[in-house]
Amino acid sequence: MVSAKRVLHVVSSMERGGAETLIMNIYRQIDRERIQFDFITHSEKPGDFDHEIQALGGQIYRIPSLGTTGPFRYVKALVEVMSTNNYVAVHAHTDFQSGFPALAAKLCKIKHRICHSHSNNWLQNGFKGLLMLKLLQFLIKISATKLCSCSEEAAQFLFGGKTQVHILKNGINIDEFLTADTKSRQQIFEELHLLPNSKIIGHIGRFSESKNHLFLIKVLKQLVKKDPRYVALLVGDGPLRESIELEVEKLGLEHHVKFLGVRSDIPALMKAFDTFLFPSKFEGFGIVLLEAQCAGTPCIAADTVPKSTDMGLGLVTYLPLGTRVDKWCQSLESSLKIDQPNQHSIFKSVSKLGFNIHDNVHDWIKLYGL
Repeated sequence: MVSAKRVLHVVSSMERGGAETLIMNIYRQIDRERIQFDFITHSEKPGDFDHEIQALGGQIYRIPSLGTTGPFRYVKALVEVMSTNNYVAVHAHTDFQSGFPALAAKLCKIKHRICHSHSNNWLQNGFKGLLMLKLLQFLIKISATKLCSCSEEAAQFLFGGKTQVHILKNGINIDEFLTADTKSRQQIFEELHLLPNSKIIGHIGRFSESKNHLFLIKVLKQLVKKDPRYVALLVGDGPLRESIELEVEKLGLEHHVKFLGVRSDIPALMKAFDTFLFPSKFEGFGIVLLEAQCAGTPCIAADTVPKSTDMGLGLVTYLPLGTRVDKWCQSLESSLKIDQPNQHSIFKSVSKLGFNIHDNVHDWIKLYGL
C-alpha cells in the first residue's frame, strides 16, 4: 500500500478561528489515504482541534513562536520539523510571518511552498512598521512558490497589487447549516434559560481588538433602553474577554449578555440567533458571516468586512463603523423583519459563488501538485 502524501500546515494554534475552521473543513473532506495534513503550532497548550487532528491521522508539532525565539532559531526549528517527513508541500497561514516557513521549506528543498493571506490589516504604524512589512513581503516573494488569499482585500494587503495571487474561497459544509435541527433554537433557549420572547443578537469571534466587542456592547445598550427583550450571545474566548465582561457589568447589562465560550455547535447557535452582529475593525474574509447566511440569519456587518461575504440573499447590511450607534440599532431592528430565504435558494447562491466546501477541496489539492 502506498503511503499518503503529507502536507505541513503552519498556524499559530488550532483554535476555533476562521482560518483554522477553514483548514479543518478541507481536512475532513480530503481522501486521507492519499493525502495527510500535519501541523506546526506555536502554542504550548492544546488547541480546540488537536484531538480531531490526531484522530484523523495528523501529527502536531509545537515550536516557539517567531516573537519568542527570533528569526534564526525559528527557521532552525521549522527546518528540524520539515526534515522529519517527506513533505510534498508546506502551507503557511501566519500572514505577514509566512515567509519564514516558506524560507525553511526552500532550505529543505520542498517543491510547493504556499503563503496564505487570511487578514487585511497591519497593526504596526509609522516608518518602522512600514519598513518591517516591506521586508516581510520581500521574504515571501523570494521564498514562496505560490501565493493565495481568502479575498481580494487580503491579497492586496499582504502581496500587493501586481503579484499573481490565487483566491481560495473560504468554503463551508453548507448542509450543516441548512439542515440544523429546527428544534435547535428551542434547545438553545432552554439551555441558556432565555425567555421565549427574547430577541437574540449573536456574535461569534475571538475576544480581540479586531472583533470590536466594545462597539457591539454599545449597540446593545441602546437597544435595551428601547426594548429589554434583547439578549446578546457572545461565542468565543480570547485575551479581552475579561475586560468585556467588566464593561458589561459597568453598563448594567449582566442580564442581557451571555458569554458562551468556545462552542462546537455553531450551526445550532446560528439557527437560534435572530440577527448576527459583526462590527469587526478588519477582516480578511469573515467565514462566520457566510455561516450565518447559510443558516438563514440576517447579518449586520461593518463595511470593513469584504463585500465578497455577501451571498446575494438579501441577508447582509454593511455599515461604516463611524455611523452613529442609533443607525446601527435601526438596521438591526429592521433586520428582524427580513423574510428568511428557502434552503434551495441558499444552497444555490452559496454554491454558485464558490463557497461549497466540496468544490473547494479540488483547488487546495491542486496547490500541492497532487
